[in-house]
Amino acid sequence: MALADSLIELENITKVYQMGKMEVHALRGVSLSIKAGEMIAIIGASGSGKSTLMNIIGCLDKPSSGRYVLEGADVSRLSDNRLAELRNTKFGFVFQDFNLLPRATASANVELPLLYSGASARRRRCLDALERVGLGNRAAHKPTELSGGEQQRVAIARALVNNPSVILADEPTGNLDTASTAEIISIFRRLNRDGITVIMVTHETEIAAQTRRIIRLRDGQVVSDEMVIYEGHS
Repeated sequence: MALADSLIELENITKVYQMGKMEVHALRGVSLSIKAGEMIAIIGASGSGKSTLMNIIGCLDKPSSGRYVLEGADVSRLSDNRLAELRNTKFGFVFQDFNLLPRATASANVELPLLYSGASARRRRCLDALERVGLGNRAAHKPTELSGGEQQRVAIARALVNNPSVILADEPTGNLDTASTAEIISIFRRLNRDGITVIMVTHETEIAAQTRRIIRLRDGQVVSDEMVIYEGHS
């Protein structure tokens, strides 16, 4: 699909954490341009800064220095209320540990972002999101009644329910077997073909190779940024 103008621009982003008397430099001058409609893997070893970078992109954290422009708006100039609105509408988040409420049904878990935003037609939107990940018939099941792959699909449905333009996934297959991993990656690729920008953090080269672009971090810096071309891409 044709890519639009830049959705995300990061210019010389740094992130420093204060650990007692010690400063930990998680990001050291990261500059990136991400266009709408891309499917990207951010890859690196533990401690490379990849999750920190994803948190900054998703407005879950703020950089220590540098400039982050989202759809032409300087994120540092946005109010806390506007940042919260972006997190709930612009972005959908998927994490390794699913983060589902154990006593709530799949439908109730998917509904949570809609409750926060006060949206209407919540039940219909929850069922639509579950249908998109192939779980329309599992809406009344609780997480303990679902496999790991199904739980992650519920988490993806929850990320989709507010119709975000960007999905941010942090090690989304880290707790899954091979078959479930393939299923989750297939869902992400389908969503990307539907026009959603997908940014995935992983340490697995096999997972990264199934995206369209690989950004490799080491010690808080971008060490490579390359497009992926293989016959499986449509």
